[in-house]
Amino acid sequence: MSEAGTTGALRLTRLRLTRFRNYATLDFQPGARICVIFGANGSGKTNLLEAISLLVPGRGLRGARFADLARRDAAAPAASPSGWGVHATLRRANADTGATGDTVEIATGSAPDAADRRVFRLNGTPPRSQAEIAAHLSVVWLTPAMERLFQEPAAGRRRFLDRLVFALEPGHAREIAAHDAAQGARNRLLAEAGARADPSWLAGLEDAIARHAVAASVARRGLIAALNGAPALGDGAFPRAQLALDCAISTALETQPAIAVEDDLRRALAAGRARDAAAGTALLGAQRADLAMADAASATPARLCSTGQQKALLIGVILAHAGLIAARRGQAPLLLLDEPAVHLDPARRAALFAALAAGDAQVLLTGTDGEIFRPLAAIARGFVLEQGQAQAADLG
Repeated sequence: MSEAGTTGALRLTRLRLTRFRNYATLDFQPGARICVIFGANGSGKTNLLEAISLLVPGRGLRGARFADLARRDAAAPAASPSGWGVHATLRRANADTGATGDTVEIATGSAPDAADRRVFRLNGTPPRSQAEIAAHLSVVWLTPAMERLFQEPAAGRRRFLDRLVFALEPGHAREIAAHDAAQGARNRLLAEAGARADPSWLAGLEDAIARHAVAASVARRGLIAALNGAPALGDGAFPRAQLALDCAISTALETQPAIAVEDDLRRALAAGRARDAAAGTALLGAQRADLAMADAASATPARLCSTGQQKALLIGVILAHAGLIAARRGQAPLLLLDEPAVHLDPARRAALFAALAAGDAQVLLTGTDGEIFRPLAAIARGFVLEQGQAQAADLG
């Protein structure tokens, strides 16, 4: 584990935005472990959380194209936007004493030479790799869009699961990227050459697919097992989620060692070349996995649960994941909760607030008004967003 992950939680002390979404500029200083950000629809609450989510590798909590993040001039919205930037100052805090230590500066923004590419700076200099950023900081989020996980295709649930794995194992991103690159190259080769494709070239690609697919499946299964074994939250107010990885590779790993599963997958890919060429895509690989989620007590699949029950299941998973990060990395993540109170009854809202108050993670929550967060008033700081600026405000 990186030394950065052993000396206490990082606290966001200052966030500066430049031409990001609806913000021309913003200088936001949370000043508390728990911050509530409220304001009218369209005031920029989610944009602020999105900026924080971009402090770690990936496409942030919206999964947006980087070229779409830059502010556009209202007087000339079709004009080409200039670059955007996010700069954060974080200070390490001792979880037991609250004392603060060293400061870490993380910045990201559009690359000078490519609108849909971004660059990082760590303490003012380019990091050796994005993994160096991930070793310093982890960010976990919950957004209203995630409530559609139970109705949308498997790809959305798979991306959700992989984000959870990334936060604990940054190397998982490389496995997924390498797997997808090899799959893409194989698909193109089969589409262009079919039966005439070079078998040795295909064999090399299939070897890469098998190795990376099994490695990704092992990491996914490991996280699922850890989440299924996590303690219950909120004195039972949040239903325990039973998670499972639904894919042929995962099923094989239940009874065979990883090396044997790799060999079987290589053979199956080779045997399926004609089938995949006809289908125009690979029918085997890590891209075929799905995340299954159910209420553990009733065994009811999440897609059949009520909206409130689905929200409670997701909150339980997110908080359990944050707890895993704190336990394994020695520091709690930043926790971003966008409209977390929506669809929760009073008892579950109270349980959520109690869990956040008892934890060590720095939390930023959003809502349309501060009154619903009144139970946090003694320990949280409130901000109202108006005209692209954040002003301190009372909760309720």
